[in-house]
Amino acid sequence: MADIRKRVDEDRGLLKTIQTFVPGFRGYRLKEDLRDSDRMLRAQMAKLLSVQRRGLEDCRSLVQDFTSPRLDSIGRLINRMKKIEGEVLHAETGYSGIAADLQIDKYELNQLYEYDAGMINDINAMTWGVERLRTALDANEGAAADAEIKSIRTALDAFGDKFSKREIAITGTEV
Repeated sequence: MADIRKRVDEDRGLLKTIQTFVPGFRGYRLKEDLRDSDRMLRAQMAKLLSVQRRGLEDCRSLVQDFTSPRLDSIGRLINRMKKIEGEVLHAETGYSGIAADLQIDKYELNQLYEYDAGMINDINAMTWGVERLRTALDANEGAAADAEIKSIRTALDAFGDKFSKREIAITGTEV
């Protein structure tokens, strides 16, 4: 995935470019650009989670046996994915205005961005898992389908854990 921070820097308009040269305003402008980069990356992650959720919904419709515990397992995955998708989309952006409760500097914003970018691996694992689950359900291979449900759950839990740690890093509430 391309580094959105570079794209935001490249797409900075004339006014924003001038703002980076104004003493006292440069740091503010750079932080705002980092926040924008972080927000855009999180929006992309939420969209990717949404795509995987819809893939799971399609897989659920492939289950032939309506008494199968796979229906419940896939349903729980869909609900968990919806929850995490909302958390990602509406997460703290690291705003640190003049009187903000949380002051986050440029270094910390960069760390958050790197943290977010690292979660893409978990989304990729979910993507592959959903595809393999679809294949297993089409072939009526119960054991393979159960294994894929477990692998998707593992990737989703890993993503959720990383995202929770990201929130703790933002708020500085780690004990």
